[in-house]
Amino acid sequence: MPYFDAASAAPLHPVAREALLASLDEGWADPARLYREGRRARLLLDAAREAAAEAVGCRPDELVFTPSGTQAVHSGIFGALAARRRVGRRLLHSAVEHSSVLHAAEVHEAAGGTAAAVGVDRTGRIAAGDFGAALLPGTALACLQSANHEVGTEQPVEEVAELCQEAGVPLLVDAAQSLPWGPVPGAWSLMAASAHKWGGPPGVGLLAIRKGTRFAPQGPLDERESGRAPGFGNLPAIVAAAAALRALRVEAGTERDEAARLRGLVERIRARVPELVPDVEVVGDPEHRLPHLVTFSCLYVDGEILLQELDRAGFSVSSGSSCTSSTLTPSHVLRAMGVLSEGNVRVSLPYGTPEADVERFLEVLPGTVRSVRERLGVPAPAGAGESVAEESALVVDALGERCPVPVIELGRAIGRVRVGGTVTVLSDDEVSAVDIPAWCWTQKQEYVGQEAADQGVAYVVRRSV
Repeated sequence: MPYFDAASAAPLHPVAREALLASLDEGWADPARLYREGRRARLLLDAAREAAAEAVGCRPDELVFTPSGTQAVHSGIFGALAARRRVGRRLLHSAVEHSSVLHAAEVHEAAGGTAAAVGVDRTGRIAAGDFGAALLPGTALACLQSANHEVGTEQPVEEVAELCQEAGVPLLVDAAQSLPWGPVPGAWSLMAASAHKWGGPPGVGLLAIRKGTRFAPQGPLDERESGRAPGFGNLPAIVAAAAALRALRVEAGTERDEAARLRGLVERIRARVPELVPDVEVVGDPEHRLPHLVTFSCLYVDGEILLQELDRAGFSVSSGSSCTSSTLTPSHVLRAMGVLSEGNVRVSLPYGTPEADVERFLEVLPGTVRSVRERLGVPAPAGAGESVAEESALVVDALGERCPVPVIELGRAIGRVRVGGTVTVLSDDEVSAVDIPAWCWTQKQEYVGQEAADQGVAYVVRRSV
């Protein structure tokens, strides 16, 4: 069964598997001890640290291993903020950061600090100048992911790092998604990543803190990992994680360059999906993007049903849309971008994905989307097969309905008003605030705006074509 969700967790890299099995026999002892078994474990830990540091682009004594990427992010944020308390208590980040950063920002604000988010364009990319302008006095730390976990857009980290350096503000980079494919450029101060994103075992993160960066570890101190990651580390997993990362680096630029091969497969998906499936929006930056990830949203589709049907067809994919999760709030990433969240599909190809699996996915997808749409009823294009519309205004009551029903009802109603007329959709689903304006963008209709209603929100759309 093809697994297309490496952005969540990549399958264990073959090299990582070999290293893990070998180190289970050699790396079980405490590396802090001076007897033979401890010295052997210490050699393995030091070698793993050197390999990971080389891949990251830092010194070995600047890198520590943590129990997860999330803990690396949290330790980095709170340690940097605590060390710069006298400078200020303002935390700056992009609007599309991973939830680990956003949750840390919430805790920081609850403790009396402040946080500010820099917006992104429709591709999910920030403007470096906007980020630089937001580096106000009192900013203690800035956070910027190197590439987005939902849509694959790469951020201008090198430019932002230079602006942060000029402003005297340390920059923490969440490199969880990009580190497998290359080091993060620029004068960043802190970096966090997670091994299960690049084919290492779960339960291993890394935190790099460059020399000269003020840092005060929070919580009880421990003698291990320079006091920055307490507890006895999972040495076999650490060794396997470093081995997988090094293997990816060694292959880069050679005939076995997996990033280049996967980029070609993703480019095929980006080009073919809009040709094969009507009313699809491929989201994310078409150039500044990860090599293995592509995300697209399908109009008039229940995302949860679509993912279930693809699973039945043998494909494991994921989504950033709220329609496929236990929450009723839209993805903060898709909301910030202003793109469709309904029918959202994220395909992230793991190491070694066969070309034949991608071709079969492209064969299966059109029929799967068609069957899901037929269950809900796909609206005809505005004016198709109808007499000239006479209505100047219509109100659609979609209260109590969840995505994508409000948008489907809008699509049905727009053809019943004349050009220049309006359709007002009443909805109490928060996703409508994202998907109705996005629908207008894709269908070339005018989104007038929204206003409070007796129940829910009234979304007003003017027919333009």
